[in-house]
Amino acid sequence: MTAKAYEPKTPSSGLISLRGVDHYYEWIVTGQTERPKPVLVFIHGWGGSGRYWRSTATALASHFDCLLYDMRGFGRSPLPDTPPHSSYELEEYAEDLAALLEAFNLDRVYLNAHSMGASVAVFFLNMYPEKVEKAILTCSGIFEYDEKAFAAFYKFGRYVVKFRYNWFLKIPFADRLFMARFLHRAIPKPERQAFLEDYLLANFDAAMGTIYTSVSKKATEVMPGEFARLQVPTLLVAGEKDIIIPAVMGQEAAGLNPEFVEYFEIPKTAHFPMLEDTETYLPKVRDFLGIPAEAV
Repeated sequence: MTAKAYEPKTPSSGLISLRGVDHYYEWIVTGQTERPKPVLVFIHGWGGSGRYWRSTATALASHFDCLLYDMRGFGRSPLPDTPPHSSYELEEYAEDLAALLEAFNLDRVYLNAHSMGASVAVFFLNMYPEKVEKAILTCSGIFEYDEKAFAAFYKFGRYVVKFRYNWFLKIPFADRLFMARFLHRAIPKPERQAFLEDYLLANFDAAMGTIYTSVSKKATEVMPGEFARLQVPTLLVAGEKDIIIPAVMGQEAAGLNPEFVEYFEIPKTAHFPMLEDTETYLPKVRDFLGIPAEAV
């Protein structure tokens, strides 16, 4: 007998053990409906947490029960002193997601994943296609291997991960300076502050480990094939001014699988189009998810 899927009635949050690590989760739900709403799971990117998805989830919560969670080693999902997993391969994070769905008895969901989280989602879509109705990849793509550029990126990444101090939060405009590389348009200060706080919370090993697995020779070889294999209807949203994952990388990824991957580019936005231009992002997402305009 199949266990009944979890049906949240009110917003809630807490910790749930997944593969030996306590993961923070948060349900964003609104109102009561005659029948259970579908579940939309949000996956954050490198150095972040589910917090920056709250505004998007709240905007969609009348039609979906929204589940946010912090990935292993990030946000409010700290690693134990002796982590059960020594690998930070993206496939391992996809298995964490599978464990999350199993823990809540969720057989089939929708996904909205961002940046590194979108790469995790691509692996998950190919590992467990039967578990996903539709997927949104926000700021994702494929890139070419460049040994010297990658080596410089690792060196810089180690520097920015190693030298993190809580007093950064007390420096005037630190949040603005920190987010400048990620944004083209301004976002509210609480959003910037939250991302800086999450960056400071990230576990060193998880932060460095995922730098090496997300931007790697292996990733350049594997990810094109993963995009080409997708058989779940997918919307890939890119920011025109994104310098972290340039829009052309998203175009190339979508072009590998036009049957299942739809490409949508938002002008004058960078790495957080869902926060920089909600007026464009949300209608496109609602349309893709099948929410009638009159129901918004």
